[in-house]
Amino acid sequence: MANHKSALKRIRRNEAVRLRNKYQHKTVRNAIKKLRNTEDKKEAQEQLPNVVAMIDKLAKKNIIHDNKAANLKSGLAKHVNEL
Repeated sequence: MANHKSALKRIRRNEAVRLRNKYQHKTVRNAIKKLRNTEDKKEAQEQLPNVVAMIDKLAKKNIIHDNKAANLKSGLAKHVNEL
């Protein structure tokens, strides 16, 4: 167990941040899945900028790696263009 007040606070903070990151990452994964399952090109084109912005925010906060974000965005753009 932690022996310092600051270490106890750090444990609490880490848990809060972990849960927030988990929630944001899951939200983006659901948005990506929804976009990939969309068959209507017009609707997909409307969703794409929002999903790309969400992915960029995750990458900016280091929840996902920059290269993973780039690969996801590239794949989604390719999917929308093929519709």
